[in-house]
Amino acid sequence: MSTTAVTEPTLVSPGATASRPPHYRFTVAQFDQLLRDGTIGPQERVELIDGLVVSKMPENPPHIAVGKLLQDALRAVLPPGWHVSKEDDVVITNYDRPQPDLAVVRGAARDYLNRYATPADIGLGVEISDSTLASDRSVKMPRYAAARIPIDWIVNLVDGHVEVYTDPAGDSYNHCEIFKRGDEIPVVIDGKPVGQIAVSEILP
Repeated sequence: MSTTAVTEPTLVSPGATASRPPHYRFTVAQFDQLLRDGTIGPQERVELIDGLVVSKMPENPPHIAVGKLLQDALRAVLPPGWHVSKEDDVVITNYDRPQPDLAVVRGAARDYLNRYATPADIGLGVEISDSTLASDRSVKMPRYAAARIPIDWIVNLVDGHVEVYTDPAGDSYNHCEIFKRGDEIPVVIDGKPVGQIAVSEILP
């Protein structure tokens, strides 16, 4: 395990430039309407980021397998009162409704029959990153930090390690620990350690 200082990420802004007019930003409610009226079909993999409808990259076999392995590993250590969601929407601002690859969510799935999860419901967010590594760090992670999601994991398939970001402040996390093969990642929920997951158990 190694500890690194985290530099403040640069947010990617959809604002105007000298050669590009500003984009129209959808609210979460407007995005919902696009889904309800069929303008965006149910087969389309999209999420709302800073008011923009963003296509999600297709998942390759390693990404799919790691998601399943980590979902099982998290379920095995979680205490009662929490569950693991996969690619479920989280409303973090009026213009942001991302779908973390995985999230540890307070309560039971039935508690969310009539509402989306919010940052207060999230104990841990996870992005599994290969081709999306740069955008997960520079676009999604700052939004999770600004929303005060306490812990964000990036399962970095490019470099073969897991980055655990903690202590959100502003639009970044103050601390990052890197866990490599042979390490065990502490799973901390609501400020309490609840178990450990071996890196070799979840990486391809």
